Amino acid sequence: MRRLADGLTVLRALLGLPLLLALLTDRAVLAWLLLLAGGLSDWADGALARRAGGGTAWGARLDPLTDKILISAPLLWLGAKGVLPLLAVWVLLARELLISGWRAGQGSGGPASLGGKLKTVLQFASLLLLLWPWGGAGLLASVGWWLFWPSLLLALSSAWGYLRAG
Repeated sequence: MRRLADGLTVLRALLGLPLLLALLTDRAVLAWLLLLAGGLSDWADGALARRAGGGTAWGARLDPLTDKILISAPLLWLGAKGVLPLLAVWVLLARELLISGWRAGQGSGGPASLGGKLKTVLQFASLLLLLWPWGGAGLLASVGWWLFWPSLLLALSSAWGYLRAG
């Protein structure tokens, strides 16, 4: 099960480029489906690792990085389109790089805090709503926009918690 969890993590990292290409070529449905697949694989690899009694150290280090790869593509695209403020996207991505660096220095990969996990869930939900390609997109994008802000606040507060504890 640990190998399967690690495989899902690698698969999620590989989804980042096709997701960005789908966004850049206006393939909204494909982009949305790739982001959904990435979010579901994040949940699934964690569930598999927990079921196996814990994941591998390699998986613990790679998992948060793959989340950053997958989330960065739509964040940058939405920032470039003016849907999200570039400053907010920059702050979020700077936080992700800072914490990724901190986690890389931790022997265990620096396990995610509850705030960090909730931040990731809110980010995925926000991005899925912002990128919704079917009917009702305006209302759902508005909800996604409003979900982005608590995810940013959680990102900053969880970063503070990581750095204070480390």
